[in-house]
Amino acid sequence: MKLLSPKSIGHLVLALICAAQLPALAQSADSKVPLAVPFSMEALTRKVLEHNPRFQDTLRLKEQSRAATLSSKALANPKLEWAQGQDQARVASAVPGSVQAWTLAQFIENPNSRSSRIRAFEMGEQEIQYKVAMARQDLVADIQSRTYEYFLRRDLGRVLQDDYDLLLLVRDRIRIRVESGEAPRYELIKADAEVINARQRYQTASLQAEQVLLGINRLAAGNLPTHWLPEGLLGDEAFVPSLERLQAQAQDLNPELMAIRSQVARLELALQSTRASKWPGVELRYTQTTDAQLTQNVMGLQVQIPLLDRKEGPIAEQLTELNRMRMMLDGRAAELKQQIFQSWKALEIARSRIEALSKGAIKEAESALRVAQSAYRFGERGIIDVLDAQRVLQSVRIDLLEARFQLQAARIQLELLSGQYAQTNPS
Repeated sequence: MKLLSPKSIGHLVLALICAAQLPALAQSADSKVPLAVPFSMEALTRKVLEHNPRFQDTLRLKEQSRAATLSSKALANPKLEWAQGQDQARVASAVPGSVQAWTLAQFIENPNSRSSRIRAFEMGEQEIQYKVAMARQDLVADIQSRTYEYFLRRDLGRVLQDDYDLLLLVRDRIRIRVESGEAPRYELIKADAEVINARQRYQTASLQAEQVLLGINRLAAGNLPTHWLPEGLLGDEAFVPSLERLQAQAQDLNPELMAIRSQVARLELALQSTRASKWPGVELRYTQTTDAQLTQNVMGLQVQIPLLDRKEGPIAEQLTELNRMRMMLDGRAAELKQQIFQSWKALEIARSRIEALSKGAIKEAESALRVAQSAYRFGERGIIDVLDAQRVLQSVRIDLLEARFQLQAARIQLELLSGQYAQTNPS
């Protein structure tokens, strides 16, 4: 048995030490890679709603409307008048002296005008609440749309990267055949060009996915973690109620429609208040006058008679606005039905595309690619046939992803129009 030299023993010891250090070094390298924080759709929605500055600013409108309603309930303050003078005797029997008088007045508003005005402000407060719900559901729908767009870009990147990896293998096989003289050199040039193009496509898709994440973080005012990823898939299914139920829900729950109804009710009450304000109210007065000889106590009232100003201008203006809002309400209700119907049709079209692509086109394209690759290996077909089959498969896979995205986009639109995002978090 041959003994190792001291130099060889030193090299062996050094190699063993390095081998022992490798797991620790690998673990240290892995620990430096930041892990992405996963966010479910519910958690992401809560985070954005909590920090979105535009939505938070809209929430403050509720406090403003409450203050306006409180102001409308305020009562008129009483008025106190005081006067002092001097009596001068003009006849011998008169007694001169000081004169004092004070008056207390209280205005009592027309109850019909007051109650209609207060209810009009309360309907205005309800209108603001529906507008806040509109802002909320628009933001929730935007979050969902952007999240599913990220899923689309992410899956597109994976498809394009798979195509890139496959083209690398094809190019390596072509290089071997070119070097052995079995294929002309232009096939290798063609394969290199396809590889470069495929690499650019999947890198572009990856960058687009990152841009979508940046857009979602911008909605949250930059309060999401530095490294985060949404959880979920595009999916082939979208569970929605029937068309008739969606249209009925939209009439009852859509916040935009409810806001217009509240505005119509507010204008009706404001019109009632304006008509009643032709008789604004009664002012009760009590006056006491004291001079050197007598004390007079006088009670009275003051009423404004609508002879010259009968509020015809304000009444006509409010009536015109009320009729306009009623027409807008009817038009928006009919338009909402049509929008739901169109989104429902888009959902059905996306479902049909998914079924056709996943059950037929994908399998046929994969089979065509396998046949082309086998024929190329046996020299029956050229590289162009293989690349064409690869492009067809890639196109079908991309079409399937886009159909899945269109399915989810139609679902989101249906849930948005039916008012399902106004109060509850999406599932």
